[in-house]
Amino acid sequence: MIIDDTIAAISTAIGEGGIGIVRMTGEDSLNILNKVFRSYKNKDTMNMKSYTLRYGHIVNPETDEIIDEVIVSYMKAPNTYTREDVVEINCHGGMVAVKRILATLLNNGARLAEPGEFTKRAFLNGRIDLSQAEAVIDLIRAKTDESMKIALEQTKGKLSTKIKHLMDKLLKMLAHIEAAVDFPEDDIEDVVSKSVINDGKEIVTEIEGLIKNAETGKLLREGLNTAIVGKPNVGKSSLLNALLEEARAIVTDIPGTTRDVIEEYINIKGIPVKIVDTAGIRKTEDLVEKIGVEKSKEYIDIADLIIFMLDGSRELDNEDKEIIKMLENKRVIVVINKSDLPMVIDMDYIKNNLINHPIIYTSVNTEEGVEQIEDKIVELFFKGDVTVKDVYITNVRHKDILTKALESINKGIETLSSGFPIDCASIDLKDAYLKLGEITGDTVADDIIDKIFTEFCIGK
Repeated sequence: MIIDDTIAAISTAIGEGGIGIVRMTGEDSLNILNKVFRSYKNKDTMNMKSYTLRYGHIVNPETDEIIDEVIVSYMKAPNTYTREDVVEINCHGGMVAVKRILATLLNNGARLAEPGEFTKRAFLNGRIDLSQAEAVIDLIRAKTDESMKIALEQTKGKLSTKIKHLMDKLLKMLAHIEAAVDFPEDDIEDVVSKSVINDGKEIVTEIEGLIKNAETGKLLREGLNTAIVGKPNVGKSSLLNALLEEARAIVTDIPGTTRDVIEEYINIKGIPVKIVDTAGIRKTEDLVEKIGVEKSKEYIDIADLIIFMLDGSRELDNEDKEIIKMLENKRVIVVINKSDLPMVIDMDYIKNNLINHPIIYTSVNTEEGVEQIEDKIVELFFKGDVTVKDVYITNVRHKDILTKALESINKGIETLSSGFPIDCASIDLKDAYLKLGEITGDTVADDIIDKIFTEFCIGK
């Protein structure tokens, strides 16, 4: 990508709002602004000081037509987000104003930014590394305070510091191996071999700790995929409404009211939860309801957590038992609803066939037991504490790289432990070093960089 031109994009969300922001970055930013901006008292924009604001109008320089009343800010390189000159135009929010201003900038020398190009320039210009750049999109997409805290820590370089620490250790190990090979007369190979094995084991322990945290990090980043399943009329939609604290799903006494899945994100004590209310699972001849039932079964397969609801006031039937079979090897919270009514359900059968799964008694209509479900979710996945303390791996790409680096280090340790020449281990250790560099961007290929930044919105 050419990085010596000037790019522009809308940086605020598309839609109506009080303020809209159009951003430019590049060496020609101030010159382009000077063409289209008429400041109050006709001050020369080219003499604008860094980190100052000016009031005026954006105009069409060909016709002198006023497009909008604005406040512009100028930030001089290298003390900017991209380490290039940056101009931001604060205009009235709304589709027409921001689009017309953007079009005016493009007609006067700017190029439309590609997705994530502002952050990509920050990376290419050395202000942030690749893991910090990826954390920016996590920060934008954060759904809870805790997921935002993790993303914010990573934008500050918390993960980068950890990875670079591991890379430095590997580099020292490689240097010791090279010294042993280059100076065989010193007879230090056995000593170096033992030292490299010990250091390698320490790195293995550190990487294993990061990988262990990956599931927790992924949940905080992407959300806990949770499906509410059960037969019709057991209270699934009522539970969804109670968790959301709003009447999102239609609730009636008619079986089969929910015919499609309903997805919503909720914040349960710091955990972003994608909660899915599924159609009641039963045999039906209704074509639309049948499709909904099949979707419900699909969600059982892909969900991180199943909330299995039963009506405690009804006896178990074959349909209940079929659903119980589907839940084998799944993480399940069993919810016995309608506990305010006489209980006739066979609890012995449930306990014998859903062994070690927590059981909660609720009356969703009165919201009795709903908070217990929330507490149990936190307990199951975070041992009751969602406080961000450690370095979390939140990105699948990072986890995959760490797993491959771990394999290479273990191969190197095995090579040395088996008595092979010390330089044979350097191949695997170098591979681990290069793999870890893909997280920070030190050794990553250009096509991977391009793919990462295409996931960003255009104005960031």
